[in-house]
Amino acid sequence: MRITDSCAECLYDKQTARVRDFPKEEREQYLEEVRELLAHRGEADTSPYMVYRFNDLFERRFGGQKSYTAIKKEYNDLVLAIEQEIEAEIERAQDPLAEALFYARVGNYIDFGAMNHVDKDCFLELVHSVRVSAGDQETYRSFVRQCEEARRFLLIADNCGEIVLDKLFVRQLKKRFPQLAVHVLVRGAEALNDATLEDAVYVGLDREAQLRSNGSAVAGTIYEMLPDEARAVLDGADVILAKGQGNYESLAGQGRHIFYSFLCKCELFTKRFDVPLLTGMFVEEGA
Repeated sequence: MRITDSCAECLYDKQTARVRDFPKEEREQYLEEVRELLAHRGEADTSPYMVYRFNDLFERRFGGQKSYTAIKKEYNDLVLAIEQEIEAEIERAQDPLAEALFYARVGNYIDFGAMNHVDKDCFLELVHSVRVSAGDQETYRSFVRQCEEARRFLLIADNCGEIVLDKLFVRQLKKRFPQLAVHVLVRGAEALNDATLEDAVYVGLDREAQLRSNGSAVAGTIYEMLPDEARAVLDGADVILAKGQGNYESLAGQGRHIFYSFLCKCELFTKRFDVPLLTGMFVEEGA
């Protein structure tokens, strides 16, 4: 997904806020390099890739980045604490798979990259008021039809906290389609509050699916940067479900057949899909 001028401006503003408290000379030198990276970005460069480059620049100039380890554990624990309650709601639903899918989409709210502020109360309110649109239902019917004929399923995960709900979704997916071999792709290194292998094991996702790493700290899925094993899993999947804006930005428009599930958390996405902020989207590309 191409970086628009407004998106580039937003990326720059986030880096400005990141170094707001640094000495003026160091701050200005860093931001000048950020401007250069944005000005000379390639046509195919995406927001997740640019943030990856900013992070590399930041580490070379200032050392380590802010750790999200405690925040990731906090939100994993928050959702683990209500996991049984949510699973009971899922099991009571007329269509447990659909219920689990849309619960998992709500978990995409927990995003310390796209969101200026993540509020626990807002998240819990969203969890307890899952909304499904007519467009969701149409895409869901296509999703089910394709899962019926599939043998290999890939879930490309996004954030911590959200991965607990992904686990419940995968559990229902395997109940409905026991023939599926399910893989889950996570980040290969720390990228804000995105889920890594360690985080996925912490919430028990490894007991529901085979875990794979994307091999890097990119908060998205850049095919050319994937290790061979992850690339083979992606290429061999019959059905792919990619979670979150970062995965959409880095995968959309490449000719692949992918289902995307996310909340619209910034102006770029609300304008693209013509919806209010925090609207849930379930879209199919390349059908």
